[in-house]
Amino acid sequence: MKAMMLEEAGGPLILREREDPLPGPGELRLQVEACAVCRTDLHVVDGDLKEPKLPLIPGHEIVGRIDKVGEGVSAERLGRRAGVPWLGHTCGSCFYCRGERENLCDRPLFTGYTRDGGFATHVIADADFTFDLDEGGDAASLAPLLCAGLIGWRSLKKAGEGNRLGLYGFGAAAHIIAQVCLWQGREVYAFTRPGDEEAQRFARSLGAQWAGGSDEPPPVPLDAAIIFAPVGALVPAALKAVRKGGRVVCGGIHMSDIPAMPYALLWEERELLSVANLTRMDAQEFFPAARKARVVTHTKRYALEDANTALADLREGHLSGAAVLVPGEAPKERKE
Repeated sequence: MKAMMLEEAGGPLILREREDPLPGPGELRLQVEACAVCRTDLHVVDGDLKEPKLPLIPGHEIVGRIDKVGEGVSAERLGRRAGVPWLGHTCGSCFYCRGERENLCDRPLFTGYTRDGGFATHVIADADFTFDLDEGGDAASLAPLLCAGLIGWRSLKKAGEGNRLGLYGFGAAAHIIAQVCLWQGREVYAFTRPGDEEAQRFARSLGAQWAGGSDEPPPVPLDAAIIFAPVGALVPAALKAVRKGGRVVCGGIHMSDIPAMPYALLWEERELLSVANLTRMDAQEFFPAARKARVVTHTKRYALEDANTALADLREGHLSGAAVLVPGEAPKERKE
């Protein structure tokens, strides 16, 4: 198999040839069709998330075909299209697992962080944390749903039932969940980097009621806001934008420090929440909703060998939608 390996935090990914992995008991192997590139992958590669398994194959928005199963896994799953998300395994016995909050498990494994992920031609996954996917459709278009879509859905549930929803950071997750919001009959207010007119046009093209810079106030008070950008300074801005009793949800796994702010921004029963990981129930709810909403993911395809370029484009804000690695795609010619 081929894999893009992280051998040192903060270093580049390196293309390596490895023996094809074999699934153990309760595991299966997928031949990777596509793996989207998530901001969490950036945090892993850049060293923002500490103690990754090294060397590591990143990637946790994986779509592939099951081509081998381990002991205890039904052979009927062979040949099926399946998806592998960020949450790769839980203990099943801790306080949180027993309380149906497996996303907070005390002894979890995370795909592309503490176990190898999908920036490769093959990946091993826990069969119980692998979702069957629609056989039809383009694998590269499905891949962003495995994290951007799922964490967006969990964030939306936390945001509540309000009609006017602000989305801070209009990238992979926001462009998916905005389509779900519009299908639900909500109004979407999109906040981008100041001056990013391309992202604002993109948001309006999807049906956003308003789009502007994150340094601008919305035209009306919001019922809730979700912050997808990893920028702590957006927390007081979002609290200021929501009405009394409104909610602000932090949807990322990592964020820069939240600056000091006056208590008045939180007062009047505004709520500040965070979202951690996802559950298998989120997937059972989200995939049918995405089909009904006819969600269309906007993607830019990269060869597996161009993973560093995809990460750089995400880091520098050069993407509208999601970057997706596609094994077998021809690498771009590199200038010497």
